[in-house]
Amino acid sequence: MRVVVLASIAVLLAITLVPTLRSYLHQQGKIESLRHQVAQQEAGVADLQKEQARWNDDAYVMQQARERLKFVKVGEKSYTVIDPKPDAKSLRGGGAAAERSASTRSWYAQLWDSVQVADAGPAEGRAPAAK
Repeated sequence: MRVVVLASIAVLLAITLVPTLRSYLHQQGKIESLRHQVAQQEAGVADLQKEQARWNDDAYVMQQARERLKFVKVGEKSYTVIDPKPDAKSLRGGGAAAERSASTRSWYAQLWDSVQVADAGPAEGRAPAAK
């Protein structure tokens, strides 16, 4: 009889404690993942603060303006090498190289090229469009 009572008490404790223990372990795992996420976000904030500190430096701002916007100081001359070694496909206007160069070219250069193509009319060997 004692064994049955002790066994039933043990089963009752197990039924009561197992969900609680499972919930505790789940919460601990979630806390650990949130701590990891917070550490990543703090590292990102530190990187952004370094970037912000760089933009407060006038020399860095001038360097970025020169690189990104092609600004020059008074009296300086700016040279831009467009394509030092064009390959054969880009000269003919076809292939992946043409697509690559079109995506890196400025919008106004692409616009001017489309105006020139439209002005050239239909290509030789093709019948003119019906009116």
